[in-house]
Amino acid sequence: MLPLLVVTRPQPDATLWAQQLQAAGVPSHCLPLMEIGPSRSPAAQAALACALQQLDTYSALMFVSGNAVRYFADQLQTTHRVWPAQARIWTPGPGTTKALLAVGVPLAQIDQPAADAAQFDSESLWAQIQTQVRTGQRVLIVRGGDGQDAAGRGRVWLTEQLQRQGVQVDFAPVYERHPPADGAALLQDIAALRAQNALWLFSSSECVQHLRRSNPAWSWQAHTALATHPRIAQQARDAGFGTVIDTPPTVQGIVASIKSLHDLP
Repeated sequence: MLPLLVVTRPQPDATLWAQQLQAAGVPSHCLPLMEIGPSRSPAAQAALACALQQLDTYSALMFVSGNAVRYFADQLQTTHRVWPAQARIWTPGPGTTKALLAVGVPLAQIDQPAADAAQFDSESLWAQIQTQVRTGQRVLIVRGGDGQDAAGRGRVWLTEQLQRQGVQVDFAPVYERHPPADGAALLQDIAALRAQNALWLFSSSECVQHLRRSNPAWSWQAHTALATHPRIAQQARDAGFGTVIDTPPTVQGIVASIKSLHDLP
C-alpha cells in the first residue's frame, strides 16, 4: 500500500488534488499551508481596475495560477466584462489551463508549455510563445499581490524577456496569499502526520516555509518531500527534508514519483 500523501496546496485546490490522487490509488490528506483571498490593498485594486479598463489593448494575458484565473474571472463578472477575444491567453501549466477552460476560455486561445516539457513554468512557456511577441505589444500578467514566491521569480524572468523585445508589461494583482490560521489544531495535525511518516507534496515555496515556521524545533531530516518545481525542491532541502523528489505537477506524475520511491510498477 502506498504511504499517506499530505497535500499542502491552498483550498479549493487541496481538496480537488486529494480527490484525484485518492482516485488514482494514493491515500491523501488535505493540510492547506496557505490561505488565498482577493487582493484588498488600494494599490492592487487600482492596478486591477486600470487593467480591466484597458483589456482590449493587450496582445496577451498571462495567468500565473488557477487562483489567478478564478479571481480574475470573478472580477470580469462583477464588472460585467467579457474575456478579451483578441488576446492570447498564456498559462505556465496544465492546472492553470484547466482553470481557464472551466471559466469558458477556448482551448484554441490558450498557449502553454509543451506536454512533454521538462518543467511547467515560465521558461517552458516562453519556448512556445516567443515567436508571437512583437515590439510595441502590451502584455498583462495576472498574479498574486506580491509576486514574491519561487514561481514569482520565474515571472520576473518572463517579464525581462518580454521587455527586451520591446513589450510593455503590466500587472494585475487579483489575490493575496496568507499563512494558515495559527492554532493548536494545525500543530496537532502536523504532529500526527509526522508520526505517520507521511509524504509531503509541495507546489509552493511559501507552503514549505509555513510548515518550517509552524515549529522551528522540528527536524524534517527523516521525512520525504515531493516538489513540483526545482525552486520549490530547493526550499524543501533548505527546510531540512532528508529526501526531496522532483515531480511533475500532474496526478500521473505524482503517482509515478511515489511508486518509484517504493519500487512499485
